[in-house]
Amino acid sequence: MIKKYKTKIKDLFILQSKTYKDKRGYFKEILKEKLIKKKFPFKVMSYSKKNVIRGLHLQKKKAQGKFVTVVKGKIFDVVIDLRKKSKTFGKKFTIILSEKNSKSIYVPPGFAHGFCALEKHNYVVYSCTNYRNKVSERGIIYNDKTLNINWPIKKPIVSIKDKSNLTYINFIKSL
Repeated sequence: MIKKYKTKIKDLFILQSKTYKDKRGYFKEILKEKLIKKKFPFKVMSYSKKNVIRGLHLQKKKAQGKFVTVVKGKIFDVVIDLRKKSKTFGKKFTIILSEKNSKSIYVPPGFAHGFCALEKHNYVVYSCTNYRNKVSERGIIYNDKTLNINWPIKKPIVSIKDKSNLTYINFIKSL
């Protein structure tokens, strides 16, 4: 059984599944497309060590909606609404997603997405509404002063590519 919860940002949803445990282990539903009314033809997975920050990523053209779930570990998940005509343009939303709390998030197209890995081993599965378009990929620097994201770690591990992402202001100017 999966329950869908709305957030204060239009089209951004939290889904919570129930875990069925017994002596063998557990069983958990992850996604029912009919709850979100989207198709997800592209699925990927990432593994991150503790203190890794990935993001903030998006595709400008061929934007992707993303269903994000943690199959092992725990992450601090961040999304930024970058839809120009949205009433919540520029607003951020954060949530803890973990194997234990069984929460997942649907991030609509037009949002930047990133996360911080909080446990020793973190496996994150993304189901996407569009295929990856490398030419269209963009990013906003994770520690942007304007966004003022309160990351829950002191010494992040960040890729060279993500360290060179645009500031929020420069990203907005590029829209």
